[in-house]
Amino acid sequence: MEEAASGGALSAILDGLAWFFGNIAMSFWNLGYALTHPASWLDWSDKQAIMRFVYYGASTELFFIVFTTFLVLTAIGLWRGSVMWGMVRGLEALHNSVGRIAAWAGLLMVLQQVVIIFVQRIFARPDLSFGFGLPISFDVSWWSEELKLYNAIVVALCLAYTFVQGGHVRVDLLYSPVSYRTKKIIDMVGSLIFMVPMAVLMWLYSWFFLWRHLIVPNPSASESLERLLNKSRALRWNVETIAFSPNGFSAYFLFKILIVLMCAFIFLQGITFFWRSLMELREGPESEGRYHDHDQIETGEEAYDHAEF
Repeated sequence: MEEAASGGALSAILDGLAWFFGNIAMSFWNLGYALTHPASWLDWSDKQAIMRFVYYGASTELFFIVFTTFLVLTAIGLWRGSVMWGMVRGLEALHNSVGRIAAWAGLLMVLQQVVIIFVQRIFARPDLSFGFGLPISFDVSWWSEELKLYNAIVVALCLAYTFVQGGHVRVDLLYSPVSYRTKKIIDMVGSLIFMVPMAVLMWLYSWFFLWRHLIVPNPSASESLERLLNKSRALRWNVETIAFSPNGFSAYFLFKILIVLMCAFIFLQGITFFWRSLMELREGPESEGRYHDHDQIETGEEAYDHAEF
């Protein structure tokens, strides 16, 4: 009985390893096929192409393409440190650029709120129009609810940027007293064990959550590709436009798109932080903060820089 149980466990382990390495090997073929046949998933005039895009956007195939790409790029970066530093600089520049642009949504939110107050309290108008020639006109309640979108833009698109700038609050119990080498190992392990898996899990949920508010029949994560292709015969666009209040903001599907973008940026920043920590571990304390594009702090704001509790 014990021999049968141990034999079954060994067989399961071998099957799991074969599945794992088989998917890594197939990722090269899957990536090559996707790049050489873009019409099969990007030609959205074809309903089946839309369903393929939905399916593969949160599929095992995509996961192993991304995972294998990470392994290959990491191996190249270990061979050529300048390549890894280039990837770190490029991805951090992306997150800084997106975050710095998205942060202006906070100013737009304040200005629009001021305009709404003036329109409601001073001019007693029920609607508000912006633009010239062909103005955009909606009820005041629509513009009021739209303020949530600006807040969502700041939250979703500035998370990775804030991480790059060291602006997240850290509850530090073990990090400060340990050696430089231990800190970098903690950063690397934290990136791969906590940050990246969290981003992947959020992506898996948010991807189908988005598409269920864009098309019908509603796709499901548990459905196979063949099942989704069969459902594509009845596919039609059904973009969510239902407001939570009469004449309220009616583009709530934009929030779902922001969630997906947020997951992508968190994932990329997790990989970027792993690569930076790896290079700083290899090259020593003198490399810490190398190529870091840190925002300039004005006089009197130093106390808020890298706040830790």
